[in-house]
Amino acid sequence: MVASLARSLASPIIRIFDGHNDVLLALHEAGGERDGDGLTAADRAFATGGGPTRLDVPRARAGGLVGGLFAIFPADPPDDDAYARPAEQQQALADTLAMTARLHRLARAGVLRLARDGQELDAAVAEGVLAAFLHVEGAEPIGPGLDELEVLYAAGLRSLGLTWSRPNRFATGVPFEFPGSPDQGPGLTGDGRRLVTACDELGILVDCAHLNGRGFWDVAELTDGPLVVSHSNAHAVCPSPRNLTDEQLRAVGERDGLVGLNFHVGFLRPDGAEDPDTPIETLVAHAAHIAEVAGVDAMGLGSDLDGATMPNELADVSRLPALFDTLSAAGFTDEDLGKVAWGNWRRVLGG
Repeated sequence: MVASLARSLASPIIRIFDGHNDVLLALHEAGGERDGDGLTAADRAFATGGGPTRLDVPRARAGGLVGGLFAIFPADPPDDDAYARPAEQQQALADTLAMTARLHRLARAGVLRLARDGQELDAAVAEGVLAAFLHVEGAEPIGPGLDELEVLYAAGLRSLGLTWSRPNRFATGVPFEFPGSPDQGPGLTGDGRRLVTACDELGILVDCAHLNGRGFWDVAELTDGPLVVSHSNAHAVCPSPRNLTDEQLRAVGERDGLVGLNFHVGFLRPDGAEDPDTPIETLVAHAAHIAEVAGVDAMGLGSDLDGATMPNELADVSRLPALFDTLSAAGFTDEDLGKVAWGNWRRVLGG
């Protein structure tokens, strides 16, 4: 154990859980030799600060972040066809195992705590250690027999996005076009239906982010649990196919689910422009719409830190309090803010 790497998260400005970050991918892509504790220079920079990622442990402490879903994103195809076909399974599995192993090494070194349920999350928060839930974004590492799902579950997987923004053997994701509707492409395949059922049986959240409209409704039909969309916004405010229609938002609210507000500027702005000079108020407009249509109980954070273009005012995790100040100024109550920051994700995670 490297106790000196663990930074206290005591006395945050507001206790925050974030439903999506890509810091594991950023650390994976940084590469580097591992030291005696199994950590690379990038891993140590994540622990102590000063590295290239927007999320690290010291800035999490400064911003009040106490836990989140740490996403693993399987490899892209080795050409320019990334949006048309899935990653090859064996390469995707190799990348997924590498990033899962990195998360375990960080936990073993005391940098963060791997949490598998709500009680383990609570314990990590009480001890002042950043809590990480393992999430896989896109099911390409999993074969039709679902053996990989069982192994990943044993390694801590507790949330699975069926797709990234491309088709795979299980479902169809929405492309990054603008403007566009999420209602494009077929629903879940037979393998996809079996995968959703298996996730339900194991207790793995099925995440509908990146999933097309028909797939969303198939998941709603197949599962009795909360409908979760970890990092998306309101299509009525920004007509990206990655965002949810009002009909989808209402379904999430009716099923005691959650939509994680995505900070990516291309999913925030009505014009879809990837302009970091986008004010926080644009994100608050999505929050207000989701609260009106689905209810404030159906909203949390899903920032997409280290995986997308952030507004300058939310450039890294330490800036999160500014979002809550702006939500407060827009009329969200202290009770509302507590739900959005922590309470709604904590309810959905259960345990």
